[in-house]
Amino acid sequence: MSSTNEAHSEQGAWRAVAPGWQQLYGDFDELGVSVEWHDFRTTRPLDWGRSFHPHSLEFCLNLEGRGAVGSNGNARSNYLPGNSGYYAIADEPLPASREAHDHHQFVTLEFSRAYLRRQFVQNEADLEPEIRRVIFEDPEASVVAPVRPMSIQQRGVVSSLVEPPVAKAAQILWYQSKALELMAHFLFAPKDPEFFCMRQKRVARERVERVKELLGRDLVDPPTLEMLGQEVGCSQFYLSRIFSREVGLTIPQYLRNLRMERAAELLRTGRYNVTEAATEVGYSSLSHFSKAFCETIGCCPVLYPAAKNVILDR
Repeated sequence: MSSTNEAHSEQGAWRAVAPGWQQLYGDFDELGVSVEWHDFRTTRPLDWGRSFHPHSLEFCLNLEGRGAVGSNGNARSNYLPGNSGYYAIADEPLPASREAHDHHQFVTLEFSRAYLRRQFVQNEADLEPEIRRVIFEDPEASVVAPVRPMSIQQRGVVSSLVEPPVAKAAQILWYQSKALELMAHFLFAPKDPEFFCMRQKRVARERVERVKELLGRDLVDPPTLEMLGQEVGCSQFYLSRIFSREVGLTIPQYLRNLRMERAAELLRTGRYNVTEAATEVGYSSLSHFSKAFCETIGCCPVLYPAAKNVILDR
């Protein structure tokens, strides 16, 4: 999952705990964004601040281990297990450390401020005031925000980061959406959580509608769940959950319904017998088809209207 263009500065900062640092997506120097996973133990305090880039904004979701950002004389936040927060780096280095003998597990999402300005130029007014200030109004500001507990949603997204879509093109959109989900609690002003939830629901509905369209195109050889996930830009596990939630059926159940409805249409024409209708919707076993048809339509296919008198001549 690591980028082939991993930043040398990042590698140097984490060399002491290698291979406990993994770049999941992006490249700060080239793209202005880097999503990273950390999982390590260290026998001595680690200079965490060496990994920070000037003119950046970084979000940290801390699963395990203790750390701190900032100095005692100025703003300082202590990261304990289950905490999350953000910090903005200007030209001057920002002190940060990780404690010795802890098992450290955390995700960081690092962005250049220029990248964030491009991403949120249409949503500037919706941003939390301090976030808006460091991105648009005072790009030279150095900020250490107070930590807050990670939400259940954030924990779920963090755990899903290790299972991206297989297709590289889908991974880009997938990681971008995951990054937005993780940052949402910090990015948007308190009045706007409904806006974010509505957006997430809209994206889920769009993905489900796209899956329905793809399944209806080829009932004989439909796309696999993995292929569907790649096409809509999310993991197959997440896709299964949102599909069931939106439709009330699993994807296999929905596909079976599509097939049976199509088979019923064919039988009603009087131009297909039961075996031919089964073949047309992807069933090679007549017994399996009959069982599925009876459970879905409510009667056996041989008793379905217009199926008794088969007209073979088309």
